[in-house]
Amino acid sequence: MPRAVEAVLTAAVVDLAEPVRARLHRPAASATAQVRQVLRAKIVLAAADGRANAAIGAQVVGRVFASISPSQAGRILADQDLKPHYRVGAHRSSPDLKEPQAVDVEIPALVRDAAARFGAGAPYALKVVAGQLADDPDMGVPSRLPGIRTVLVDGDLFEDCPALAVGYLHEPDRIEIRYVTLAPAAEPDADAREQEREREEVRRVDPDVTAVTVREVADAWHRITRRLRDNAPDSYAALRTGADLAAVAALEGELGVRIPVELTVLWLLTAGDDGADGRGCLPGNRALLPLDEVAAVHRLKTDAQAHQDTANAGRPEEEWITVWKPTWIPVAAHSPGDRVSGLYLDTETGFLGRWSRYDDHPDDERDTLVTYLEETADALEAPALAPRDEPGLIGGTLVWRSAIDPAREDRWRPLRD
Repeated sequence: MPRAVEAVLTAAVVDLAEPVRARLHRPAASATAQVRQVLRAKIVLAAADGRANAAIGAQVVGRVFASISPSQAGRILADQDLKPHYRVGAHRSSPDLKEPQAVDVEIPALVRDAAARFGAGAPYALKVVAGQLADDPDMGVPSRLPGIRTVLVDGDLFEDCPALAVGYLHEPDRIEIRYVTLAPAAEPDADAREQEREREEVRRVDPDVTAVTVREVADAWHRITRRLRDNAPDSYAALRTGADLAAVAALEGELGVRIPVELTVLWLLTAGDDGADGRGCLPGNRALLPLDEVAAVHRLKTDAQAHQDTANAGRPEEEWITVWKPTWIPVAAHSPGDRVSGLYLDTETGFLGRWSRYDDHPDDERDTLVTYLEETADALEAPALAPRDEPGLIGGTLVWRSAIDPAREDRWRPLRD
C-alpha cells in the first residue's frame, strides 16, 4: 500500500456497526462496485465526529484515486482491518501529514428536520455532505438560485435515503446548507432548458439584488418555521417538504408565466401547507397552496376571467371588469383546501393581492412576498408588537386571533415571546 494512503488510514479510528463493516468487506463484483466500496469508506470517515476526521475521509479517496486504479482501490479497502467499537481519534500517525484548512459548515435545525422527512438515512447523508463541503466548498455546481450551489447525493450509498439535492451558500469563512430536497428524476427536456436559459438572462440583469432576495426569503421562512417547531408542533408538522426544481419548472410551464425568484425560493423550502386542525400557519391562518392547487386555482380564475371577457365585450373599455390576470400567481388560500379566497403574487409589480370567488378586493395587500414573510416572522418572534394580527395557540396548533372560532376561544392562549 502506498505510504501516503497508509498514513491517512491509521489517523482515523471509527465506530462501525457490524452491518456497515460487512458492507465494506463485501467482495465487489465489478470495477464500479469496487469504486463504490471506496466511496463507502469515505462516507464512514467523513461522517465521524470532528472536522479533522471528515478531512481525513476526503484525503483517503483523493489520494487513492490519484495513485491507483479502481480495482486496486477495492482490494486495498478489502484488506483494511476497520475494527468496530472504537471512538474517533484526532491524532495523526504521520508527522508530515498536514491538516487541511476546513471552513465551518452550518446545518440549521430546520434543514435537519426537513432531511429526516425523506428517510431515516437522510440526516446521515446530510452530515456526510457537510463533512465533504468543509474540505471542498466548491464541489457543488451553480444552481438556478444566485449564490446557491447544489450537491447531488446518490441515495444508493445510504440506507433508507433517496437521491437528494442539497443547496448551500458559500461565504468566505463559512458554508450554510440552505435546503435539502429530492433530486430531479431525469434530465430536463429542451423546453425546460430554454426556460432556464431565459431565467438566467433575467438574473444577469441584477444578480446582486436577486441574491439578496434569496437570502431574505430563506431567512424569514427559517424564522417562521423555527417558532412553529418550538411552539406549535402540529402546525410545523403540517408543512410539506420543499419542491424540487423540476416541479417548479413544470408549474412555470403550465402557468405560462415566469415564477419570480422569491416564490421559487419559498417553494424550494416548502411545497405547501396541509394545515393543522384546518388552519394554515400564515396570518389569518391562511395556508400556502401546494403546487397542484396553485395550478388549479390559476386555471379556475383564468376561466372566470374568460367568462368576464365575454361580458366585457358589450361594454365600453373603461367599464371592463378584470377579475384575474395571467401574470397573477396564487400563493395562499383562506384555509387548506379552500378555493374561495386567498393571496396572489402579481409578477409584474411584485406585490401581493387578494383574490376571491366573489371578486371583491377591498383590502388588497400592498406587501411584497418578502415583507409579508418578514412581518409574519416578526409577529411570531415578538407577538406583543404584532401590527396586524396576534398569534396564539390552541394545543399544538398556531391560531391567529383574527381566525379564532368563538366556540373555542376559551382554549386560545397568546403566543409568548
